[in-house]
Amino acid sequence: MNQVPKKKTRQPINGVLLLDKPVTWSSNDALIKAKRLLNAIKAGHTGTLDPFATGLLPLCFGEATKFSADLLDADKTYQTVVHLGMTTNTGDTEGEVVQQSEVDVSIEQIHSVLAQFRGDIMQVPPMYSALKRDGKALYEYAREGITLEREARPVTIHMLEFVHYEAPFLTLNVRCSKGTYIRVLGEDIGKALGCGAHLNALRRTQVGHLVLENTVTLEQLEAMDEGQRLSLLAPVDALLSSFPEVELTAELARRFLQGQRIPLGKEGLNYPTQLGRVRVYAHDEHTGHGVRQLLGSAQLQEYGILAPERLISTQTK
Repeated sequence: MNQVPKKKTRQPINGVLLLDKPVTWSSNDALIKAKRLLNAIKAGHTGTLDPFATGLLPLCFGEATKFSADLLDADKTYQTVVHLGMTTNTGDTEGEVVQQSEVDVSIEQIHSVLAQFRGDIMQVPPMYSALKRDGKALYEYAREGITLEREARPVTIHMLEFVHYEAPFLTLNVRCSKGTYIRVLGEDIGKALGCGAHLNALRRTQVGHLVLENTVTLEQLEAMDEGQRLSLLAPVDALLSSFPEVELTAELARRFLQGQRIPLGKEGLNYPTQLGRVRVYAHDEHTGHGVRQLLGSAQLQEYGILAPERLISTQTK
């Protein structure tokens, strides 16, 4: 009688994996694959990449999932190839060709048009997007042949850099605020040039302070043993490293983890001068062995008041 193989017990893994998402994979499928390879109990990503896009996809495991929303608000950087002279119904390579035009533009015209899209601009979200209308995603309406009116929204293009042009392909580097659709940016640049356009390729190279150079592919991950995979995980506070830090004594750490507001000035502790989001650690004496422990995030308010925000379980390693 053949024995059924025992199902591996999922592990309480905590940390951040920087994945280089492959083309054609959805962000969720890539997350499921990585979660299985790491044998993790809990996992989530920090904002999706379209299936045709590749590049940096930070994956959060365990306690790190509590801070994944912070990267949703972060600026993002991409390299994209805009195919001039051809529009599709999705704005990228996954859609059907809607219109084709002759491409007769100069480098000077391109630079002039790019200047119009730097800084604060208004952008109309695409129909092929996950934005909801009456509880239904816009892409569901689009697949039914329905086009709805969408209001333009403000976004910021911090950097729009010309890289290369070999007609009809225009390569650009873009750093933008949250909520920016690079597909729409490519289409709008094509319109301004008078020939239309869609995205031929899109690669995300940076999310906040996290960069593509530190990523691993699914193929590389699959070829590793369990120990090697776990060694790739960045600590939970990798998601918070752009925020100032506050370090508490053992007693204050205990009170903080109970949800109490801490008057840092009255407790004689130094604290950042800038109000807002901070990351909070326990002092060495709280954790022992000379290792600090992340307690979570907080809001630093007026008069040095530290208000707990998201707390992590100090029982997990």
